[in-house]
Amino acid sequence: MAVERGILSGMDFQPVERASEAFQQSLTAEEIGKVCRRAFGDAATPVSAVELGAGMYNNVYRVSLAGRARPVILRVAPDEGRQFRSERHLMRNEYGSVPWLAVIASLMPQVLAADWSHEVIDRDWMIQTHLDGVPAPEHLGTYPRAAWPAFFRQMGAIARSVHDVRGTHFGPVSGPGYGTWSEAVITSLEEIAADLDGAGLDAADVRKVAVVAAHDRAVLDEVTEPGLLTGDLWTVNVMLDAGAAEPTITGVLDMDRTWWGDPAADWTIRMALAKQDERVAFWEAYGERDRSPAAAWRSLVYEVRHLGAVRLERHRLGNAAGVKNTYDAVAAVLAELS
Repeated sequence: MAVERGILSGMDFQPVERASEAFQQSLTAEEIGKVCRRAFGDAATPVSAVELGAGMYNNVYRVSLAGRARPVILRVAPDEGRQFRSERHLMRNEYGSVPWLAVIASLMPQVLAADWSHEVIDRDWMIQTHLDGVPAPEHLGTYPRAAWPAFFRQMGAIARSVHDVRGTHFGPVSGPGYGTWSEAVITSLEEIAADLDGAGLDAADVRKVAVVAAHDRAVLDEVTEPGLLTGDLWTVNVMLDAGAAEPTITGVLDMDRTWWGDPAADWTIRMALAKQDERVAFWEAYGERDRSPAAAWRSLVYEVRHLGAVRLERHRLGNAAGVKNTYDAVAAVLAELS
């Protein structure tokens, strides 16, 4: 899709240029103006809109409006026809998660407006406050590695506070809800497999794990209390204080994949375990993890769920080599499960 650049209708518009077949497609300057008027009234005048290119799912814009001292963040979901069934309505899920994330409300942007009606543009959108700070991937490396454990301890504390929140069902926060953890996990694996089918990718390995999980669902159902999972929290979704003497987390972003379930199934836990380096400090704040044989078996099932989602994302990004690598990784997990 062709996109406008430069000064249009009095607004400095800077979209990210993408191919017409790309998953993410920018709004037009006119559409951004319509969204702002829906959110803030007919007199709302966007002065500039800069698309931020770090995200890989939603389109995200930093918008400055006349008469407002601070910019706002406009996030626009993909067209519904482009969304995988396993990633359906993630923005709505994040919106429904806000009251449950009160424990970290001081770190999160506030929602100023949200619209699922598709009356203004034919996509879901949400406007949030702009968080101060610098993205952790850009700023953490400016500190000596000896300072990095402080960052990971903060990550552990944030994850622990979220995981301690309890819900009443398993599965995505905004639903559908499931009465057992096994039902939520198996359904998720089956949805990912269906998405892989739809993308023309082999899903046999993911389905094999779904069958294994169903056969031994009693092990999954040892998890009886739904904890709140962040879904996607790691360094890419964290902001740091620009001038602090040591890495200091000031913001947490993009909590759209929240789930109710076993905290050990969270992406955050996977990433904390991925390397034995400075991130071991994560556990100093988070606390001890379950090392029982049952927990180890469940973690293998969770890993395939993560790998299935990674496979879909890499396919969406056109990373054929990365897609291929996921098959070897799932095969290794299947060898441990069998």
